Amino acid sequence: MRSRNIVGNFLGGVHAIFGGKQAEYLKMIAQTRDDALEQLAEHARSLGVNAVLKMLFDSGEFDIGQGQAMNEVTAYGTAVVVEAL
Repeated sequence: MRSRNIVGNFLGGVHAIFGGKQAEYLKMIAQTRDDALEQLAEHARSLGVNAVLKMLFDSGEFDIGQGQAMNEVTAYGTAVVVEAL
């Protein structure tokens, strides 16, 4: 879960007025997604598995007040042990 600082939120708001790509928001979402994927891998390793099947992302954003938005990304899947035949 991540939030932007007050300057980033202000600049994002200005960009939203004029439309177009929100580069800083995209960067924040990509970083949050990468962190969620790393946490999934760490958790899988702690379970002793060597693969995660049908890995999916779930994401959302919510307002925490005073113009602050939080971005949340969850990575999940089915942890398995894969063995060579």
